[in-house]
Amino acid sequence: MDYILKVKQLEKNYGERKAVKGISFNVKSGEILGFLGPNGAGKSTSINMIATVVDYDKGSIFFRDTDVKSDENYLKQNLGVVPQDIAVFTDLSAYDNVKFFCSLYGFKGKELKQNVEEALNFVGLWDRRKDLPSKFSGGMKRRLNIACAIAHKPKLLIMDEPTVGIDTQSRNNILETVKELNKNGTTIIYTSHYMEEVESICTNLIIMDEGSIVEEGTTEELKNKYSKDNLEEIFLQLTGKALRD
Repeated sequence: MDYILKVKQLEKNYGERKAVKGISFNVKSGEILGFLGPNGAGKSTSINMIATVVDYDKGSIFFRDTDVKSDENYLKQNLGVVPQDIAVFTDLSAYDNVKFFCSLYGFKGKELKQNVEEALNFVGLWDRRKDLPSKFSGGMKRRLNIACAIAHKPKLLIMDEPTVGIDTQSRNNILETVKELNKNGTTIIYTSHYMEEVESICTNLIIMDEGSIVEEGTTEELKNKYSKDNLEEIFLQLTGKALRD
């Protein structure tokens, strides 16, 4: 089995509180992994540790069999992150936003321009490249966020609730973008509070609660195991909590 990411016995403590309690899982190359959990489950902490934003206390993370602790830059060069909060510069055009983020990965000249154009075309914003984000709708800002994260062509993409607060049409547009990215070879870790999104795009699921992984598998495996048609019902049964709150 070809794994792009291996997480082993990962722990994170904040004083007396154990936010993440020794979780282990693998991410297969080419999959879309749904990462689910109620507030306080440790999901965001886990994602931030994978993204090297937060240090972990114990355990290890391997990207393509390379220990991230020994070569953090190898992961960073191949990682894209779409944060839940919009992370673009409001005083720069859409083009200059994507150009700035892509240049952080060492791209320059003709290759940089080509990557920026490809990313903006991919999310459908090339015609609006000269506009400031302040002129964009919520959905367009989300798409710009994605363009900034994919312009350097990452092998692994973390998308943290990329459809929060947008209309149905924009949400569907982004979901199609996610599917196309995956079709083109990008491995994706996807978090969402919308179960219908997870069921429609994710190949495998991890459900966390209180710092631990309580279940993992494909959507169909979980449905068969718990004899339920609705993923939200399974989530409620496992955690005793609603995913949305």
